[in-house]
Amino acid sequence: MMIRVEGHTNLYREESGAIINTDANGYANYMRAKKLKLNEKREIDDLRNEIDELKNQLRQLLDR
Repeated sequence: MMIRVEGHTNLYREESGAIINTDANGYANYMRAKKLKLNEKREIDDLRNEIDELKNQLRQLLDR
């Protein structure tokens, strides 16, 4: 049996004491935002790696 958490329409407490969020739309929005943030981080990391490669190539050219 789950009991509604006072002051929250989408939160319920299980008998074990765990809090359950039943807001499917909120969860979907959270997961979408998390995925976008992860993609942005990967893109930034890729760009940093490419810049480092270019720097190394320039150093090699200048050392010749």
